[in-house]
Amino acid sequence: MTPSQVLAEWGPAAGLLAAPAALPAQTDGLNLKSRFRLKPFLMAPMAGVSDAAYRTMARAGGAGLAYTEMVSCAGLHYGGEKTWELVEPAETEPDIAVQLFGSKPELFREAAASVCERLGNRLALIDINMACPVPKVTKKGEGSALLDNPELAASLVQACIEGSGAQVPVTAKIRRGRRMGEEVAPEFARAMEAAGASAIAVHGRFANQLYHGEADWGCVSRVVKAVSVPVIGSGDVSSAQAGARMLAETGASAVMVARGSYGNPWIFRDAAALRLGESPAPHDAREKIAAFRCHVRLLSATGANLKRARSLAGWYLRGMPEAARLRGMAVTCLTLEDYLAVADEAERMLCDAE
Repeated sequence: MTPSQVLAEWGPAAGLLAAPAALPAQTDGLNLKSRFRLKPFLMAPMAGVSDAAYRTMARAGGAGLAYTEMVSCAGLHYGGEKTWELVEPAETEPDIAVQLFGSKPELFREAAASVCERLGNRLALIDINMACPVPKVTKKGEGSALLDNPELAASLVQACIEGSGAQVPVTAKIRRGRRMGEEVAPEFARAMEAAGASAIAVHGRFANQLYHGEADWGCVSRVVKAVSVPVIGSGDVSSAQAGARMLAETGASAVMVARGSYGNPWIFRDAAALRLGESPAPHDAREKIAAFRCHVRLLSATGANLKRARSLAGWYLRGMPEAARLRGMAVTCLTLEDYLAVADEAERMLCDAE
């Protein structure tokens, strides 16, 4: 089956839209503002997670935009087709945001030109990762290490704009700062705006916090006040309620959802409903099992490594009868049929428990 056929057949049972609604390609910061006003809840870039199947589930679940996992500019230059697999959208995706990382302006210029040429009007924006706190990235001066070097960071923004011919928005994702107690986000965001960034995404933790502690949403508000371009808030959006609250409390134009979307592709649509004062319908166990089936079938249809479905099983089947046993079954799965058998077992145990 093709991804479109999978989504059409299994999406309704999973409480998903039959196909994600297309939005026009965006070409400048003003259009990003308009886009975010319509659909402000976005699927964040997540390493090892944000593949085409995951993005498709998120868009079908109401996400206004979905990002690739971070893609190395050097990988696109030297790695060829293997790296391009991270960038190519599935047929089910109306458009995508491509997140690049690195530290060399010439490679960003080349990568931006290549991505624009290859994706055409299915490229919504190019985002530059200036937030990743992982040591293997920062030791090369990439990711959140750029927070210590705003001049270099600005040159990367400018290189992407030049490489893209100013045909798509170029944005930056940053953190509160590199080290605890040293907030640089508002000033750094101003420098990125001056370099030409069309939007700034800010995660409310310091880089050396990694993902521990609480994200400071006040930092998002301070960045909103510091710049005139759209600001995307990020950090601790673990539920639809949190997403709607971040949007209301910070003044951000949009909100990125990362781990809150694990096993919950509906979080985007639910947050949008709460934003409008509506009560989203609950998602019962059968809907979650159907979503797991749909997601695994999408992995298969997009040619992804099916080992990724082992994590999906843990996320979608959490809280169900004998969830630990189901997870144990999933970690031995090798084929699509193996994973569908886990879903069948989950449904059988659910019937027994009723």
